[in-house]
Amino acid sequence: MMWELYIFFYKNLKTLWDFFFFIDNLLFVILLILILGIFLLLLIPASNLILLKSFALSLSLFIFCLSLFLWIFFINTNNDNFYFLFQFVSEFLWSDNFSIYYSLGIDGFSLFFIILTTFLIPFCILISWYSIYYRVKEFLICLLFIEFLLINVFCSLNLIFFYIFFEIVLIPMFFLIGIWGSRQRKIHAVYLFFFYTLFGSLLMLLGILFIFSQVNTTDIRFLITLDFDFTRQKILWLSFFLAFAIKVPMVPFHIWLPEAHVEAPTAGSVILAGLLLKMGTYGLLRFVITLFPDASFFFSPLVFTLSILAIIYTSCTTIRQIDLKKIIAYSSVAHMNFVTIGLFSLNIQGLAGSIFLMLSHGLVSSALFICIGFLYDRYKTRLISYYGGLVHSMPFFVFAFFLLILANVSFPGSSSFVGELLIILGILDHNFIVMFLTTFGIILGAIYSFWLFNRLCFKSVQSKFLLNFNDLSHREFFVIFFFNLLIWFFGIYPNSILKYLELPLYNFFSLRFFDYNLILNL
Repeated sequence: MMWELYIFFYKNLKTLWDFFFFIDNLLFVILLILILGIFLLLLIPASNLILLKSFALSLSLFIFCLSLFLWIFFINTNNDNFYFLFQFVSEFLWSDNFSIYYSLGIDGFSLFFIILTTFLIPFCILISWYSIYYRVKEFLICLLFIEFLLINVFCSLNLIFFYIFFEIVLIPMFFLIGIWGSRQRKIHAVYLFFFYTLFGSLLMLLGILFIFSQVNTTDIRFLITLDFDFTRQKILWLSFFLAFAIKVPMVPFHIWLPEAHVEAPTAGSVILAGLLLKMGTYGLLRFVITLFPDASFFFSPLVFTLSILAIIYTSCTTIRQIDLKKIIAYSSVAHMNFVTIGLFSLNIQGLAGSIFLMLSHGLVSSALFICIGFLYDRYKTRLISYYGGLVHSMPFFVFAFFLLILANVSFPGSSSFVGELLIILGILDHNFIVMFLTTFGIILGAIYSFWLFNRLCFKSVQSKFLLNFNDLSHREFFVIFFFNLLIWFFGIYPNSILKYLELPLYNFFSLRFFDYNLILNL
Protein backbone atom coordinates (compact mmCIF):
# COMPACT_ATOMS: atom_id res chain seq x y z
CA MET A 1 0.00 0.00 0.00
CA MET A 2 2.78 2.41 0.93
CA TRP A 3 4.63 1.52 -2.24
CA GLU A 4 1.56 2.27 -4.40
CA LEU A 5 1.11 5.58 -2.61
CA TYR A 6 4.74 6.41 -3.27
CA ILE A 7 4.36 5.57 -6.98
CA PHE A 8 1.22 7.74 -7.17
CA PHE A 9 2.94 10.80 -5.66
CA TYR A 10 6.08 10.24 -7.72
CA LYS A 11 4.16 10.16 -11.01
CA ASN A 12 2.15 13.28 -10.16
CA LEU A 13 5.16 15.22 -8.97
CA LYS A 14 7.08 14.17 -12.06
CA THR A 15 4.20 15.30 -14.28
CA LEU A 16 4.11 18.64 -12.48
CA TRP A 17 7.89 18.99 -12.73
CA ASP A 18 7.88 18.17 -16.47
CA PHE A 19 5.09 20.69 -17.06
CA PHE A 20 6.84 23.56 -15.31
CA PHE A 21 10.29 22.89 -16.73
CA PHE A 22 9.31 21.89 -20.23
CA ILE A 23 10.31 24.93 -22.25
CA ASP A 24 7.24 24.85 -24.52
CA ASN A 25 5.05 25.75 -21.52
CA LEU A 26 7.24 28.68 -20.45
CA LEU A 27 4.76 31.35 -21.53
CA PHE A 28 1.93 29.83 -19.51
CA VAL A 29 4.25 29.26 -16.54
CA ILE A 30 5.17 32.95 -16.55
CA LEU A 31 1.50 33.95 -16.38
CA LEU A 32 0.76 31.33 -13.73
CA ILE A 33 3.64 32.46 -11.48
CA LEU A 34 2.58 36.08 -11.92
CA ILE A 35 -1.03 35.48 -10.90
CA LEU A 36 0.06 33.29 -7.96
CA GLY A 37 2.43 36.06 -6.88
CA ILE A 38 -0.44 38.55 -6.92
CA PHE A 39 -2.46 36.27 -4.62
CA LEU A 40 0.53 35.96 -2.26
CA LEU A 41 0.83 39.74 -2.24
CA LEU A 42 -2.77 39.91 -1.06
CA LEU A 43 -1.79 37.90 2.04
CA ILE A 44 0.94 40.34 3.15
CA PRO A 45 -0.30 42.89 5.74
CA ALA A 46 -0.80 46.37 4.27
CA SER A 47 1.21 47.88 7.14
CA ASN A 48 4.40 46.00 6.20
CA LEU A 49 5.49 48.35 3.41
CA ILE A 50 9.06 47.10 3.09
CA LEU A 51 7.95 43.49 2.62
CA LEU A 52 5.23 44.52 0.16
CA LYS A 53 7.61 46.52 -2.03
CA SER A 54 10.43 44.00 -1.80
CA PHE A 55 8.16 41.08 -2.71
CA ALA A 56 6.54 42.94 -5.63
CA LEU A 57 9.93 44.04 -6.97
CA SER A 58 11.42 40.56 -6.59
CA LEU A 59 8.43 38.97 -8.33
CA SER A 60 8.57 41.42 -11.24
CA LEU A 61 12.33 40.92 -11.65
CA PHE A 62 11.86 37.14 -11.59
CA ILE A 63 9.17 37.42 -14.30
CA PHE A 64 11.53 39.60 -16.36
CA CYS A 65 14.30 36.99 -16.07
CA LEU A 66 11.88 34.25 -17.15
CA SER A 67 10.77 36.32 -20.14
CA LEU A 68 14.39 36.54 -21.29
CA PHE A 69 14.32 32.75 -21.69
CA LEU A 70 11.61 33.28 -24.32
CA TRP A 71 14.21 35.25 -26.26
CA ILE A 72 17.01 32.76 -25.57
CA PHE A 73 15.01 29.69 -26.65
CA PHE A 74 13.17 31.41 -29.50
CA ILE A 75 13.76 29.47 -32.75
CA ASN A 76 14.48 31.96 -35.50
CA THR A 77 13.96 29.65 -38.49
CA ASN A 78 11.52 29.74 -41.35
CA ASN A 79 8.36 27.63 -41.45
CA ASP A 80 5.95 27.80 -44.37
CA ASN A 81 3.12 26.26 -42.33
CA PHE A 82 1.16 29.18 -40.88
CA TYR A 83 -0.26 27.10 -38.06
CA PHE A 84 3.23 26.55 -36.65
CA LEU A 85 4.54 30.10 -36.94
CA PHE A 86 3.94 30.65 -33.22
CA GLN A 87 6.14 29.21 -30.47
CA PHE A 88 5.67 28.41 -26.77
CA VAL A 89 2.03 27.58 -27.58
CA SER A 90 -0.35 26.55 -24.77
CA GLU A 91 -4.03 25.79 -25.33
CA PHE A 92 -6.94 25.23 -22.96
CA LEU A 93 -10.54 24.60 -23.94
CA TRP A 94 -12.72 27.48 -22.72
CA SER A 95 -16.07 26.72 -24.36
CA ASP A 96 -16.87 23.23 -25.61
CA ASN A 97 -20.08 24.29 -27.35
CA PHE A 98 -18.36 26.97 -29.46
CA SER A 99 -14.89 25.34 -29.62
CA ILE A 100 -13.20 28.44 -28.22
CA TYR A 101 -9.71 27.90 -26.83
CA TYR A 102 -7.63 30.04 -24.51
CA SER A 103 -4.54 29.97 -26.74
CA LEU A 104 -1.16 31.52 -26.02
CA GLY A 105 1.84 31.80 -28.32
CA ILE A 106 4.41 34.25 -29.62
CA ASP A 107 6.27 35.02 -32.80
CA GLY A 108 8.94 37.59 -33.65
CA PHE A 109 6.38 40.41 -33.43
CA SER A 110 5.09 39.75 -29.94
CA LEU A 111 8.34 38.46 -28.39
CA PHE A 112 9.84 41.88 -27.76
CA PHE A 113 6.60 43.49 -26.60
CA ILE A 114 6.36 40.89 -23.84
CA ILE A 115 9.99 41.54 -22.84
CA LEU A 116 9.32 45.31 -22.91
CA THR A 117 6.34 44.76 -20.58
CA THR A 118 8.29 42.67 -18.09
CA PHE A 119 11.19 45.16 -18.28
CA LEU A 120 9.14 48.29 -17.51
CA ILE A 121 7.09 46.99 -14.57
CA PRO A 122 10.07 46.56 -12.15
CA PHE A 123 11.12 50.12 -12.94
CA CYS A 124 7.56 51.33 -12.30
CA ILE A 125 7.89 49.83 -8.81
CA LEU A 126 11.34 51.37 -8.28
CA ILE A 127 10.34 54.90 -9.28
CA SER A 128 7.27 54.67 -7.02
CA TRP A 129 9.29 53.49 -4.01
CA TYR A 130 8.93 56.78 -2.12
CA SER A 131 6.44 58.75 -4.21
CA ILE A 132 3.47 56.43 -3.49
CA TYR A 133 2.77 56.55 0.24
CA TYR A 134 -0.91 55.56 0.59
CA ARG A 135 -2.70 52.37 -0.47
CA VAL A 136 0.70 50.94 -1.40
CA LYS A 137 -0.50 47.34 -1.39
CA GLU A 138 -3.33 48.09 -3.80
CA PHE A 139 -0.96 50.10 -6.01
CA LEU A 140 1.50 47.21 -6.33
CA ILE A 141 -1.28 44.71 -7.04
CA CYS A 142 -2.59 47.07 -9.71
CA LEU A 143 0.82 47.23 -11.43
CA LEU A 144 1.32 43.46 -11.39
CA PHE A 145 -2.23 42.83 -12.62
CA ILE A 146 -1.62 45.24 -15.52
CA GLU A 147 1.52 43.26 -16.35
CA PHE A 148 -0.49 40.02 -16.36
CA LEU A 149 -3.12 41.50 -18.68
CA LEU A 150 -0.61 43.06 -21.08
CA ILE A 151 1.34 39.82 -21.48
CA ASN A 152 -1.96 38.13 -22.37
CA VAL A 153 -2.74 40.87 -24.89
CA PHE A 154 0.56 40.39 -26.68
CA CYS A 155 0.45 36.58 -26.77
CA SER A 156 -3.27 35.76 -27.23
CA LEU A 157 -3.89 33.69 -30.35
CA ASN A 158 -7.66 33.98 -30.13
CA LEU A 159 -9.54 37.15 -31.05
CA ILE A 160 -12.08 36.65 -28.24
CA PHE A 161 -9.41 36.51 -25.55
CA PHE A 162 -7.45 39.33 -27.13
CA TYR A 163 -10.56 41.48 -26.88
CA ILE A 164 -11.21 40.40 -23.27
CA PHE A 165 -7.71 41.31 -22.08
CA PHE A 166 -7.61 44.41 -24.30
CA GLU A 167 -10.69 45.70 -22.48
CA ILE A 168 -9.87 44.55 -18.94
CA VAL A 169 -6.66 46.61 -18.99
CA LEU A 170 -8.96 49.64 -18.73
CA ILE A 171 -10.04 48.66 -15.21
CA PRO A 172 -6.68 48.72 -13.36
CA MET A 173 -5.61 51.78 -15.38
CA PHE A 174 -8.85 53.49 -14.36
CA PHE A 175 -7.97 52.97 -10.68
CA LEU A 176 -4.28 53.74 -11.18
CA ILE A 177 -5.05 57.21 -12.52
CA GLY A 178 -8.21 57.83 -10.48
CA ILE A 179 -6.74 56.92 -7.07
CA TRP A 180 -3.04 57.78 -7.34
CA GLY A 181 -3.32 60.68 -9.80
CA SER A 182 -1.78 63.99 -8.86
CA ARG A 183 -4.47 66.63 -9.48
CA GLN A 184 -8.17 67.30 -9.08
CA ARG A 185 -8.94 66.76 -12.78
CA LYS A 186 -7.88 63.13 -12.57
CA ILE A 187 -11.50 61.88 -12.46
CA HIS A 188 -12.30 63.81 -15.63
CA ALA A 189 -9.17 62.46 -17.31
CA VAL A 190 -9.84 58.85 -16.35
CA TYR A 191 -13.41 58.92 -17.62
CA LEU A 192 -12.22 60.49 -20.87
CA PHE A 193 -9.67 57.69 -21.25
CA PHE A 194 -12.19 54.99 -20.31
CA PHE A 195 -15.04 56.00 -22.63
CA TYR A 196 -12.87 56.86 -25.65
CA THR A 197 -11.30 53.42 -25.56
CA LEU A 198 -14.52 51.60 -24.72
CA PHE A 199 -16.41 53.17 -27.62
CA GLY A 200 -13.89 52.05 -30.23
CA SER A 201 -13.57 48.57 -28.72
CA LEU A 202 -17.30 47.92 -29.01
CA LEU A 203 -17.08 48.27 -32.79
CA MET A 204 -14.18 45.81 -32.80
CA LEU A 205 -16.33 43.38 -30.81
CA LEU A 206 -19.01 43.54 -33.50
CA GLY A 207 -16.35 42.75 -36.10
CA ILE A 208 -15.09 39.77 -34.06
CA LEU A 209 -18.62 38.40 -33.69
CA PHE A 210 -19.20 38.79 -37.42
CA ILE A 211 -16.00 36.83 -38.18
CA PHE A 212 -17.07 34.08 -35.77
CA SER A 213 -20.50 33.86 -37.40
CA GLN A 214 -18.89 33.44 -40.83
CA VAL A 215 -16.07 30.95 -40.15
CA ASN A 216 -17.02 29.54 -36.71
CA THR A 217 -13.62 30.27 -35.19
CA THR A 218 -11.58 33.22 -33.93
CA ASP A 219 -8.21 31.45 -33.87
CA ILE A 220 -5.63 33.71 -35.50
CA ARG A 221 -3.65 30.78 -36.88
CA PHE A 222 -6.66 29.76 -38.95
CA LEU A 223 -7.88 33.27 -39.83
CA ILE A 224 -4.58 34.27 -41.46
CA THR A 225 -5.07 31.51 -44.01
CA LEU A 226 -8.47 32.91 -45.08
CA ASP A 227 -9.10 35.46 -47.79
CA PHE A 228 -12.20 37.55 -47.06
CA ASP A 229 -13.88 39.18 -50.04
CA PHE A 230 -13.02 42.84 -50.60
CA THR A 231 -16.33 44.32 -49.36
CA ARG A 232 -16.21 42.38 -46.10
CA GLN A 233 -12.57 43.30 -45.66
CA LYS A 234 -13.39 47.01 -45.88
CA ILE A 235 -16.21 46.77 -43.32
CA LEU A 236 -14.15 44.68 -40.90
CA TRP A 237 -11.11 46.90 -41.44
CA LEU A 238 -13.07 49.99 -40.36
CA SER A 239 -14.44 48.29 -37.24
CA PHE A 240 -10.99 47.12 -36.12
CA PHE A 241 -9.12 50.23 -37.22
CA LEU A 242 -11.22 52.63 -35.16
CA ALA A 243 -10.56 50.67 -31.95
CA PHE A 244 -6.80 50.68 -32.50
CA ALA A 245 -6.65 54.25 -33.86
CA ILE A 246 -8.12 55.51 -30.58
CA LYS A 247 -5.54 53.55 -28.61
CA VAL A 248 -2.54 54.77 -30.71
CA PRO A 249 -3.95 57.58 -30.62
CA MET A 250 -4.51 59.17 -34.01
CA VAL A 251 -6.05 62.58 -34.69
CA PRO A 252 -8.89 63.33 -33.94
CA PHE A 253 -9.03 60.66 -31.20
CA HIS A 254 -5.96 61.89 -29.31
CA ILE A 255 -7.62 64.19 -26.74
CA TRP A 256 -7.67 61.59 -23.96
CA LEU A 257 -3.91 60.96 -23.94
CA PRO A 258 -2.46 64.31 -22.73
CA GLU A 259 -5.15 64.53 -20.04
CA ALA A 260 -4.46 60.99 -18.83
CA HIS A 261 -0.69 61.57 -18.78
CA VAL A 262 -0.89 64.81 -16.81
CA GLU A 263 -3.14 63.32 -14.15
CA ALA A 264 -1.46 59.90 -13.87
CA PRO A 265 1.35 59.12 -11.41
CA THR A 266 4.78 58.63 -12.96
CA ALA A 267 4.36 54.84 -13.09
CA GLY A 268 0.99 55.32 -14.82
CA SER A 269 2.59 57.57 -17.46
CA VAL A 270 5.32 54.99 -18.06
CA ILE A 271 2.72 52.27 -18.61
CA LEU A 272 0.60 54.52 -20.84
CA ALA A 273 3.47 55.64 -23.07
CA GLY A 274 5.59 52.51 -22.94
CA LEU A 275 2.93 49.81 -23.22
CA LEU A 276 -0.71 50.85 -23.67
CA LEU A 277 -0.08 52.87 -26.81
CA LYS A 278 1.70 49.84 -28.26
CA MET A 279 -1.52 47.86 -27.91
CA GLY A 280 -2.97 50.04 -30.67
CA THR A 281 -0.10 49.70 -33.15
CA TYR A 282 0.34 46.02 -32.28
CA GLY A 283 -3.36 45.49 -33.04
CA LEU A 284 -2.98 47.26 -36.39
CA LEU A 285 -0.09 44.98 -37.30
CA ARG A 286 -1.44 41.71 -35.91
CA PHE A 287 -5.07 41.98 -37.05
CA VAL A 288 -5.87 44.92 -39.34
CA ILE A 289 -2.99 44.52 -41.80
CA THR A 290 -2.60 40.75 -41.50
CA LEU A 291 -6.26 39.75 -41.76
CA PHE A 292 -7.42 42.47 -44.19
CA PRO A 293 -4.46 43.15 -46.52
CA ASP A 294 -6.47 44.35 -49.53
CA ALA A 295 -8.49 46.77 -47.42
CA SER A 296 -5.27 47.97 -45.75
CA PHE A 297 -3.82 48.83 -49.15
CA PHE A 298 -7.12 50.52 -50.14
CA PHE A 299 -7.28 52.67 -46.98
CA SER A 300 -3.55 53.46 -46.77
CA PRO A 301 -4.01 57.02 -48.20
CA LEU A 302 -6.49 57.70 -45.37
CA VAL A 303 -4.02 56.44 -42.78
CA PHE A 304 -1.18 58.52 -44.29
CA THR A 305 -3.36 61.64 -44.20
CA LEU A 306 -4.43 61.15 -40.58
CA SER A 307 -0.89 60.29 -39.51
CA ILE A 308 0.72 63.31 -41.17
CA LEU A 309 -1.94 65.60 -39.72
CA ALA A 310 -1.25 64.11 -36.29
CA ILE A 311 2.54 64.52 -36.61
CA ILE A 312 2.42 68.16 -37.72
CA TYR A 313 -0.48 69.22 -35.47
CA THR A 314 0.79 67.58 -32.28
CA SER A 315 4.37 68.75 -32.95
CA CYS A 316 3.18 72.35 -33.27
CA THR A 317 0.99 71.89 -30.18
CA THR A 318 3.95 70.51 -28.24
CA ILE A 319 5.96 73.69 -28.83
CA ARG A 320 3.41 75.84 -27.02
CA GLN A 321 2.84 73.59 -23.98
CA ILE A 322 3.90 74.74 -20.50
CA ASP A 323 3.36 71.44 -18.62
CA LEU A 324 6.34 69.09 -18.79
CA LYS A 325 4.18 65.98 -18.99
CA LYS A 326 2.02 67.41 -21.78
CA ILE A 327 5.14 68.12 -23.80
CA ILE A 328 6.22 64.48 -23.63
CA ALA A 329 2.61 63.29 -24.13
CA TYR A 330 2.07 65.24 -27.36
CA SER A 331 5.52 64.15 -28.49
CA SER A 332 4.38 60.53 -27.98
CA VAL A 333 1.39 61.10 -30.26
CA ALA A 334 3.71 62.35 -33.01
CA HIS A 335 6.08 59.42 -32.69
CA MET A 336 3.30 56.83 -32.64
CA ASN A 337 1.93 58.29 -35.88
CA PHE A 338 5.35 57.77 -37.43
CA VAL A 339 4.74 54.13 -36.58
CA THR A 340 1.38 54.03 -38.38
CA ILE A 341 2.97 55.52 -41.51
CA GLY A 342 5.56 52.75 -41.49
CA LEU A 343 2.97 50.05 -40.90
CA PHE A 344 0.83 51.08 -43.86
CA SER A 345 3.79 51.44 -46.19
CA LEU A 346 3.21 47.67 -46.50
CA ASN A 347 6.82 46.78 -47.22
CA ILE A 348 9.50 45.01 -45.26
CA GLN A 349 11.55 48.12 -44.45
CA GLY A 350 8.60 50.17 -43.24
CA LEU A 351 7.10 47.38 -41.16
CA ALA A 352 10.42 46.47 -39.54
CA GLY A 353 11.09 50.14 -38.83
CA SER A 354 7.65 50.55 -37.24
CA ILE A 355 8.16 47.64 -34.86
CA PHE A 356 11.66 48.87 -33.99
CA LEU A 357 10.35 52.41 -33.37
CA MET A 358 7.56 51.03 -31.15
CA LEU A 359 10.12 49.33 -28.95
CA SER A 360 12.41 52.37 -28.99
CA HIS A 361 9.56 54.71 -28.08
CA GLY A 362 8.65 52.40 -25.22
CA LEU A 363 12.13 53.01 -23.77
CA VAL A 364 12.70 56.68 -24.69
CA SER A 365 9.28 58.05 -23.77
CA SER A 366 9.15 56.03 -20.55
CA ALA A 367 12.58 57.35 -19.52
CA LEU A 368 11.53 60.95 -20.26
CA PHE A 369 8.44 60.57 -18.09
CA ILE A 370 10.62 59.08 -15.34
CA CYS A 371 12.90 62.14 -15.51
CA ILE A 372 9.90 64.46 -15.22
CA GLY A 373 8.75 62.39 -12.24
CA PHE A 374 12.14 62.89 -10.54
CA LEU A 375 11.74 66.68 -10.89
CA TYR A 376 8.15 66.58 -9.66
CA ASP A 377 9.19 64.62 -6.55
CA ARG A 378 11.62 67.45 -5.70
CA TYR A 379 9.64 70.58 -6.57
CA LYS A 380 6.00 69.37 -6.70
CA THR A 381 5.23 71.15 -9.96
CA ARG A 382 5.45 70.33 -13.65
CA LEU A 383 5.10 73.89 -14.98
CA ILE A 384 8.25 74.61 -16.96
CA SER A 385 8.22 78.29 -16.03
CA TYR A 386 9.28 77.35 -12.49
CA TYR A 387 12.42 75.59 -13.67
CA GLY A 388 15.72 76.72 -15.10
CA GLY A 389 19.46 76.37 -14.61
CA LEU A 390 19.32 72.70 -13.56
CA VAL A 391 22.81 72.27 -14.99
CA HIS A 392 24.16 74.08 -11.92
CA SER A 393 22.55 71.80 -9.33
CA MET A 394 21.86 68.50 -11.15
CA PRO A 395 24.67 67.88 -13.69
CA PHE A 396 24.22 64.08 -13.79
CA PHE A 397 20.49 64.51 -14.36
CA VAL A 398 21.13 67.03 -17.15
CA PHE A 399 23.61 64.70 -18.89
CA ALA A 400 21.22 61.71 -18.71
CA PHE A 401 18.31 63.89 -19.84
CA PHE A 402 20.38 65.21 -22.77
CA LEU A 403 21.03 61.66 -24.00
CA LEU A 404 17.29 60.98 -23.89
CA ILE A 405 16.54 64.20 -25.78
CA LEU A 406 19.00 63.10 -28.48
CA ALA A 407 17.18 59.76 -28.70
CA ASN A 408 13.84 61.57 -28.86
CA VAL A 409 15.00 63.50 -31.95
CA SER A 410 16.36 60.28 -33.51
CA PHE A 411 20.02 61.23 -33.28
CA PRO A 412 22.28 58.74 -35.14
CA GLY A 413 23.37 56.00 -32.77
CA SER A 414 20.06 55.89 -30.90
CA SER A 415 17.41 53.23 -31.35
CA SER A 416 14.88 55.82 -32.58
CA PHE A 417 17.19 56.70 -35.48
CA VAL A 418 17.13 53.11 -36.73
CA GLY A 419 13.33 52.92 -36.57
CA GLU A 420 12.68 56.25 -38.29
CA LEU A 421 15.35 55.63 -40.94
CA LEU A 422 13.74 52.31 -41.91
CA ILE A 423 10.30 53.96 -42.02
CA ILE A 424 11.59 56.70 -44.32
CA LEU A 425 13.25 54.11 -46.57
CA GLY A 426 10.01 52.14 -46.60
CA ILE A 427 7.87 55.11 -47.60
CA LEU A 428 10.42 56.68 -50.00
CA ASP A 429 9.43 54.75 -53.14
CA HIS A 430 5.80 54.51 -52.10
CA ASN A 431 4.92 58.21 -51.90
CA PHE A 432 7.44 61.08 -52.04
CA ILE A 433 5.02 63.66 -50.60
CA VAL A 434 4.32 61.48 -47.56
CA MET A 435 8.07 60.99 -47.10
CA PHE A 436 8.73 64.75 -47.32
CA LEU A 437 6.03 65.63 -44.78
CA THR A 438 7.24 62.86 -42.48
CA THR A 439 10.79 64.22 -42.48
CA PHE A 440 9.35 67.71 -41.84
CA GLY A 441 7.82 66.23 -38.69
CA ILE A 442 11.30 65.11 -37.61
CA ILE A 443 12.50 68.74 -37.88
CA LEU A 444 9.58 69.90 -35.72
CA GLY A 445 10.48 67.18 -33.21
CA ALA A 446 14.03 68.54 -32.96
CA ILE A 447 12.68 72.06 -32.38
CA TYR A 448 10.42 71.25 -29.43
CA SER A 449 12.85 68.73 -27.91
CA PHE A 450 15.87 71.04 -27.81
CA TRP A 451 13.74 74.01 -26.76
CA LEU A 452 12.48 71.95 -23.83
CA PHE A 453 16.03 71.00 -22.87
CA ASN A 454 17.26 74.58 -23.13
CA ARG A 455 14.46 76.02 -20.99
CA LEU A 456 14.78 73.29 -18.39
CA CYS A 457 18.55 73.14 -18.01
CA PHE A 458 20.14 76.39 -19.24
CA LYS A 459 17.55 79.13 -18.66
CA SER A 460 18.31 81.51 -15.80
CA VAL A 461 17.57 80.08 -12.36
CA GLN A 462 13.98 80.90 -11.41
CA SER A 463 14.27 80.19 -7.70
CA LYS A 464 17.12 79.89 -5.19
CA PHE A 465 15.40 76.69 -4.08
CA LEU A 466 16.43 75.10 -7.39
CA LEU A 467 20.08 75.54 -6.46
CA ASN A 468 19.52 73.25 -3.48
CA PHE A 469 18.20 70.38 -5.59
CA ASN A 470 19.97 67.11 -4.92
CA ASP A 471 21.29 65.35 -8.00
CA LEU A 472 20.20 61.83 -8.90
CA SER A 473 20.18 59.36 -6.04
CA HIS A 474 21.71 55.89 -6.47
CA ARG A 475 18.25 54.45 -7.18
CA GLU A 476 17.41 57.15 -9.75
CA PHE A 477 20.81 56.90 -11.43
CA PHE A 478 20.41 53.12 -11.70
CA VAL A 479 17.02 53.51 -13.41
CA ILE A 480 18.11 56.13 -15.97
CA PHE A 481 21.42 54.37 -16.64
CA PHE A 482 19.70 51.15 -17.75
CA PHE A 483 17.27 52.98 -20.03
CA ASN A 484 20.08 54.91 -21.72
CA LEU A 485 22.20 51.78 -21.98
CA LEU A 486 19.48 49.89 -23.89
CA ILE A 487 18.51 52.87 -26.07
CA TRP A 488 22.05 53.36 -27.35
CA PHE A 489 22.91 49.65 -27.46
CA PHE A 490 19.99 48.85 -29.75
CA GLY A 491 20.84 51.92 -31.84
CA ILE A 492 24.42 50.72 -32.34
CA TYR A 493 23.51 47.04 -32.73
CA PRO A 494 19.95 46.98 -34.17
CA ASN A 495 20.36 43.53 -35.69
CA SER A 496 19.88 42.03 -32.22
CA ILE A 497 16.17 42.77 -32.77
CA LEU A 498 15.82 43.09 -36.54
CA LYS A 499 16.97 39.54 -37.25
CA TYR A 500 13.96 38.24 -35.31
CA LEU A 501 11.55 40.37 -37.40
CA GLU A 502 12.66 39.32 -40.89
CA LEU A 503 11.06 35.87 -40.98
CA PRO A 504 7.65 36.75 -39.47
CA LEU A 505 7.42 39.73 -41.84
CA TYR A 506 8.29 37.51 -44.80
CA ASN A 507 5.81 34.82 -43.74
CA PHE A 508 2.88 37.11 -43.04
CA PHE A 509 3.24 39.51 -45.95
CA SER A 510 4.94 37.49 -48.65
CA LEU A 511 4.00 33.84 -48.66
CA ARG A 512 0.27 34.35 -48.25
CA PHE A 513 -0.91 37.82 -49.20
CA PHE A 514 1.54 39.61 -51.45
CA ASP A 515 4.15 38.96 -54.04
CA TYR A 516 7.49 39.37 -52.27
CA ASN A 517 9.18 41.23 -55.14
CA LEU A 518 6.22 43.57 -55.37
CA ILE A 519 6.48 44.34 -51.65
CA LEU A 520 10.13 45.32 -51.92
CA ASN A 521 9.28 47.75 -54.72
CA LEU A 522 6.19 49.39 -53.22
